[in-house]
Amino acid sequence: MKKWLSALLIAFLAVGLLAACAPERDEEADAGGSDGETSEDSEGTSEKPEKLVVWEDKDKGIALEPAIASFEEEHGIEVEFKELDMATKMGEQLRLDGPAGTGPDVLTLPHDQIGQMAIEGLIAPLQVDSSVTDIYTESAIQAQTYDGELYGLPKATETPVFIYNKEHMQEVPENFEDLYEFSQDFGGEEEYGFLALWDNFYFGNAIMAGYGGYVFDRADGTLNPQDLGVNNEGAVEGAQYIQKWYDNVFPAGIVGESGGSAKDGLFQDGNVASQMDGPWAFQALNEAGIDYGAAPLPKLPNGEYPETFIGVKGWHVSAQSENQEWATKLVEHIANEENGKIRFEETNEIPPIKSLIEDPIIADNENASAVAIQSQRGTPMPNIPEMGEVWEPMAQALQVIATGKNDPQSALDEAQDTIKTNIELNHSGN
Repeated sequence: MKKWLSALLIAFLAVGLLAACAPERDEEADAGGSDGETSEDSEGTSEKPEKLVVWEDKDKGIALEPAIASFEEEHGIEVEFKELDMATKMGEQLRLDGPAGTGPDVLTLPHDQIGQMAIEGLIAPLQVDSSVTDIYTESAIQAQTYDGELYGLPKATETPVFIYNKEHMQEVPENFEDLYEFSQDFGGEEEYGFLALWDNFYFGNAIMAGYGGYVFDRADGTLNPQDLGVNNEGAVEGAQYIQKWYDNVFPAGIVGESGGSAKDGLFQDGNVASQMDGPWAFQALNEAGIDYGAAPLPKLPNGEYPETFIGVKGWHVSAQSENQEWATKLVEHIANEENGKIRFEETNEIPPIKSLIEDPIIADNENASAVAIQSQRGTPMPNIPEMGEVWEPMAQALQVIATGKNDPQSALDEAQDTIKTNIELNHSGN
């Protein structure tokens, strides 16, 4: 027993002696290695990359350049960008370049593509503080959210508004019934007080939703594709109101695929007092020399505002990026208030940032203010893949309603059945 205790004591003394004789560790080695390299930088994120790559929408790089310059100055990271058509080319190219390792770290997308991109594992959920997301409107953040996770920060918003020819209309009517009465008395043959493409579900849904219709129910921030509201009581009432306008005001020529060009031609020729259209129409009206104004849409007969679809372009991080933490920091930077304001100044794209909506730069701009206010009254276009099954059946329903070939209830019931069947057939795995 005494021998065992003696041996143990000797062992302890030996360990202590070795520790005492050992040289002091270099502080840089403690920080991550003898060469001073660290696995994390002083800002608490992963090691800085030499370069980040951004894919921007076509012809919008002019608004991105100042944000890149300030990010490079602050963080010492080179940022390279290239322009691609956002709506048609961005996702297609990411599917090719992302897995090959030649894709971007950051890219921009329309929000209705988020769901499919997330399912395919092409974009990564963002981990940001609430202080970052709190600067944006609730609907804009909702648009960037899929299946309960945030996948982007808002860049710009757009939605249909009320556009009027100041030669024919000096004051915006407060409600659609006043507008209806105005339209009954306005002008002569081939002249119209108001036009809208309500046989197109993108526009027609605003009226149906204003009466209580909906596409998919939203519970706990998640859209439920099994709960359709396109033929509920409110949707039918809205469709009946749409039919009233086609029966008594709208010309037959603005129904169907050629309806948009027919409507635009009538307005640009000065034969229409007002219309429902989006900010994408402003440039053509400028070129046509029309003295026009814009405002949020008037109230419906039930006292509610039309609930337009809003589209939100956002900034996203590629799931294939090897620098996702720094890519997220870049997204936060280029989407912040300062750079959102620059974007508006350079491109007229309206950032859904609460403080900027009240800023004179937007509040005193009639067109921009109309879009900003109406966006707050709208609802994000559903960003789940099942939305792809909605457009065609609803267009067919609204067209037979507009032409009087079917009553609203029957047409919408048929559309709902078709949508439900197609979702079950094509999305059972989602």
